[in-house]
Amino acid sequence: MNRTCLIRRRRLVAWWLHVPVVAAALLAALGRAAGAGEAGALDDLRAWLARPAGERPPIAEQAFARVALTAAEAREAGRMLWDDHAAEIRRTRVAELEAREMRSGNARMRFETVDFPPNDDQPPPARRALFLSMHGGGRAPAEVNDSQWRNQVKLADRYRPSNAVYVAPRAPADSAAMWSVPAVDACFDRLIETMIVLENVDPDQVYLMGYSAGGDGAYQLAPRFADRLAAAASMAGHPNDSSPLGLRNLPFTIHVGQNDRAYGRNNVAVTWRDKLAALKSDDPAGYEHVVHVHEGKGHWMDMEDREAIPWMQAFRRQPLPQRVVWRQGHATHPRFYWLAAAADSVHVGDEVVASRDGATIDVTVRQGKPRVAVRLNDAMLDLDSDVTIRLAGRPVYAGRPPRTVAVLEKTIRERGDPASIFSAEVELPADVPVAAGPAAETSADADQVAGALARSGGNRPALESLLAATPQPRRRGLEFLLANMPDRDLREMSVDLLAENVECA
Repeated sequence: MNRTCLIRRRRLVAWWLHVPVVAAALLAALGRAAGAGEAGALDDLRAWLARPAGERPPIAEQAFARVALTAAEAREAGRMLWDDHAAEIRRTRVAELEAREMRSGNARMRFETVDFPPNDDQPPPARRALFLSMHGGGRAPAEVNDSQWRNQVKLADRYRPSNAVYVAPRAPADSAAMWSVPAVDACFDRLIETMIVLENVDPDQVYLMGYSAGGDGAYQLAPRFADRLAAAASMAGHPNDSSPLGLRNLPFTIHVGQNDRAYGRNNVAVTWRDKLAALKSDDPAGYEHVVHVHEGKGHWMDMEDREAIPWMQAFRRQPLPQRVVWRQGHATHPRFYWLAAAADSVHVGDEVVASRDGATIDVTVRQGKPRVAVRLNDAMLDLDSDVTIRLAGRPVYAGRPPRTVAVLEKTIRERGDPASIFSAEVELPADVPVAAGPAAETSADADQVAGALARSGGNRPALESLLAATPQPRRRGLEFLLANMPDRDLREMSVDLLAENVECA
């Protein structure tokens, strides 16, 4: 190559790298051209799937996994990959289901199930609903929480959902934060995935509920699990530090006794009613909710809270909503509806808002610096037409993102959910300023607390769970202690002893 051509090529590359929209469109076009010239991607996928699971090379490293697919090819590839995933669950999880125990890492979550047929006036549907019902208890001996668990199993015959499997899990820990520890999220993910395949559960009819400490768990889990659920209910619970922002697409109902004054449960339900009403006023298409303070009732509502069951069951999940509000809770998640973020870039309190209007998608980061990606499929929009993505109002992508086996397989492996499979993914630039948004729901000592947690080593998960379970104003006292504790205590102090001191104070 002569010197003149080399200089021109360098100038072209330099110009191209400084125009991200043009670069993205050119890359998409090159990907489609490469795909058009490569035949047999589906045949290669069939050959890969035909090998024993333990002998398959990483699919992301296979050339066929990066070939651009047509819409029909993506549908067929997605079907093959899902069938393979479901077959693997059938091979490996029957024993877990029969033992009524889910495991994730070192976490162990036992559960009991109760089956309910369709109502007499209903034809039998093809699939059935799943109700996850969390028990009360807390920081108490195991036998006390076991008793609460057994009581939650018995409540199934009084709640009686229609055409459903009612699952009462036993909390993995005997602590105040029994439903807030990250292990719960992992176990629930595995449980839902297993029930979809082995118990014929409709992935768009999964419901979450809980009583007392289980109601606390519903407040905590529902916003961060919203993309898994069709509706959720908290009975006689307390939200502690949970935020309702993530409930944009999840119908949520709260039931509490008028005289349930412990921890201010009755008053905080009214506070949440006002918060949800304000959110719905600003965003009328979202934040469906009902808050019922039961007159004359205390902590036990004499089953008046049963009205939550048919209310929830009237809703189906929206797996591909037009607008997403994603706020990270104390157990962070790497995906939410059609958004994803690098796991090492997300932190508690991060907030991302995204919306789509036709083929235009707007993403705004309101808190934190997550490295966000947008997932797409042909049920959302036409991937054979140009797609525009704006980040903080600035165009960062324009083109036709290629459908690939690699993205299909990744989204199935991340979450065994046949209604949340994506064929295309666009990673967004990370160097975009945080947009102004609602005031963060943190204390004035948030930076000091974050620094203390960062220095707490292996004690961090337990401390974060304790923070999640501690209601205001006690939480402010706990935050003060954490911010001023010696590093050795941060790493070694028992969270039960810390909780006891906060309680006494």
